[in-house]
Amino acid sequence: MSGRTRLTLFALLATLLTALSLAPLVASQAWLLQAGWLLAVQSGVGALCRRVPLARMLTIGAQLLVSLVLLVLLFAGEGRAAEAGAPGAQLFTGLGILYQEGLADVGEYAIPAPQTDGIRLLLVSGVLLIGLLVDLLAVTFRTAAAAGLPLLALYSVAAGLSGGNAWLLFVLAGSGYLLLLLAESRDRLAQWGRVFGGGARGSSGGSGTAGGAALAPVRTGRRIGAVAVLVAVGAAYVLPTPEGGLLGGNGEGGGNGPGGGTISAVNPLVALQSSLNAQDNRVVLRYRTDNRQADQYLRIVSLDEFDGVEWKSSGRSLTEVPDRLPQAPGLSSQVRLNGTEVRTSVSAAEDYVQRYVPMPYPATGVEIGGRWRFERVGMTVIGDDLGKGKRQTVQGAQYTVSSLQLRPTAQQLSAAPKASAAFREEFTRLPEDLPPVVADTARQVTRGAKDDYAKALKLQDWFAVKSNGGFTYNTKTASGSGSQAIVRFLKDKEGFCVHFSFSMAAMARSLGIPARVAVGFTPGSSLSDGSMQVTMKDAHAWPELYFEGVGWTRFEPTPTRGTAPDYTRPETPAAQPSAPAPLPSQSASAPAPAPSRSDDACPPELKRLGDCDTAAAPSGGESDEGFPWGTVLGFTALGALVLAVPFLPVLWRGRVRARRLAGGEPLAAWRELGDAAWDVGIRPDEALSPRRAAMRIVELGGVEANAAEAVHRVAGAVERALYAPPGAARSYEGLAADVLTARAGLLSAATRAGRLRALLLPRSATRLAWALASRWSVLSHHTSALVSRIPRLKRS
Repeated sequence: MSGRTRLTLFALLATLLTALSLAPLVASQAWLLQAGWLLAVQSGVGALCRRVPLARMLTIGAQLLVSLVLLVLLFAGEGRAAEAGAPGAQLFTGLGILYQEGLADVGEYAIPAPQTDGIRLLLVSGVLLIGLLVDLLAVTFRTAAAAGLPLLALYSVAAGLSGGNAWLLFVLAGSGYLLLLLAESRDRLAQWGRVFGGGARGSSGGSGTAGGAALAPVRTGRRIGAVAVLVAVGAAYVLPTPEGGLLGGNGEGGGNGPGGGTISAVNPLVALQSSLNAQDNRVVLRYRTDNRQADQYLRIVSLDEFDGVEWKSSGRSLTEVPDRLPQAPGLSSQVRLNGTEVRTSVSAAEDYVQRYVPMPYPATGVEIGGRWRFERVGMTVIGDDLGKGKRQTVQGAQYTVSSLQLRPTAQQLSAAPKASAAFREEFTRLPEDLPPVVADTARQVTRGAKDDYAKALKLQDWFAVKSNGGFTYNTKTASGSGSQAIVRFLKDKEGFCVHFSFSMAAMARSLGIPARVAVGFTPGSSLSDGSMQVTMKDAHAWPELYFEGVGWTRFEPTPTRGTAPDYTRPETPAAQPSAPAPLPSQSASAPAPAPSRSDDACPPELKRLGDCDTAAAPSGGESDEGFPWGTVLGFTALGALVLAVPFLPVLWRGRVRARRLAGGEPLAAWRELGDAAWDVGIRPDEALSPRRAAMRIVELGGVEANAAEAVHRVAGAVERALYAPPGAARSYEGLAADVLTARAGLLSAATRAGRLRALLLPRSATRLAWALASRWSVLSHHTSALVSRIPRLKRS
């Protein structure tokens, strides 16, 4: 095995061992196999290109091109990328869509995150990029020590995000890097010939031989590396480190244990079960409200997309938070005017870290300090990006929310018309592989119901009343939000709010009722001073079903949790609000377009922000954001650039050939003829005379008579130019044609592989590298001269 091949293998091994440090970040490790074989293909392409050999930049370009093609083939049809459009458009937009989904998933999920398609793409492509850098530095440029920088970056990111004791991962990553250094050192020593060291035990000589024990420098290097790794691991446990250091672990501010200093809930759904089972039931919110009803939930976010793996929020546009929030989607003026506007003042705990603002639904206004964004379909307020990886959160915030306390009647819900076809299609979409037992059970439970409202009531009662469905509330049940988790829940009939809400929403969608899942808090408990407090155990999830004219309506299928709204108990008369507060006019509230209204109602402030498109709101129009020309053109330009890299030598040779032959100078033409012979494998020999060099080209090139005569004519022109007496007339008509004829003869005499090599990868392109090296040498010489003159100028 050659030294460069050994370096390639150890660079691959070092990258894979370091990539293992990413394993704790994701629940499933299937992505490691994909990253491993893609990385092996990438390294193999690099090894083949170096064996040809190709120029360094061409080797890198080939590795990038192959890696990009493999990523497109592996990921372009995954997730929502499969819905990007025609197959050609998928090729360009698929990876971009998945990258956006992956970045959103990384920001939403806690560790260990589920292996979504987007997260898998980020992990695999990240490992490929690090592997390319390591291969470039260690093998292509022969600087294995510098290859430790990308490996350190990969490990540092993984160790900084993951918690727990990661000493074994550190040992693996460090060992991979040390093995890479050892392989490079052995290769460098081998280039000096035989290395003399301590010799093998029992040998009479003092030299280390290939058949004996390891060479002394190699043995010493291994020992030093092993000691360095052990010292690094031991130092991590001896030296004081805030919050765990590079090897992971959580300090007091980690927030992952019962005694943590913060409650990190980037996605409230992920932390929902741990919050319900937490031993330390800390207070996260305190609020005071003039709402006289005891069923005011604090809603954080809505999950309106179900892909069979999880419920999640759709990627929608964000705007600045307006002074007056738009009207809730689907809410009619009759239901709105019968509601009561209430104000709620909330104080978040100092240890509650949450990007979403907990608010009653539907909110009409929010007063909060900081940088926030508004998503008007879900009616949520989200923390903005503060830069340097920081996000605005509600930690320690005090804010006031104005909201509507709606009291729709059973008659209004029962008589609600169907929403538009486009709206129903978006919010009743289910994965194609959803087991049929979900829809069959929904039809069986709602048999005899005459409208969507009656079906919703039957679903709620089937889950909430034990005598109907036989379900039991248990927070110790294994969590899960995918299709199989729903099927398991329907079979075992045991779970907590996540199972109840997800199952009811999926079953409602199977019946054609628009549904989504809301995550937030139940009202909490009252204090003696009239305020309310919300603890971690008040975290909750519930389904919201859509009824035209009423909008998104809360239901409560989870037994023993929360309160069922009055409108879900048709036998009880709906309580009329006392002394309703005067509501602002429609024009003052600047409502957003409801599904039954046109886009003319878009408020001026949203028009100025360019956010009046129908795709941003659940309206009856078509969800059409236009063809992604920018993404397509960007990927097209990138692909063209990558494809153009192999043709750069061809373009350079053509330009040089035209410049040499344009002037009719014999010496320039002779240089071009020599390079043409070099391209087909005849190396130039500057020691030969023109006539002898021409005979050598004809003999080694095996050219035909016409081409041979052209070669000799060019050689004769060179001799006359060099040796003719001064003032002698020199005529070289047809010189350029002779060079081209000779070149054509050389190419025709070569093999097919030789012709392709001469055209696509001409050997004479080495002159470009020589020219660049010469200019760099001159520049370095002048720079050194200027630097050396500075002390003399100071002394003078």
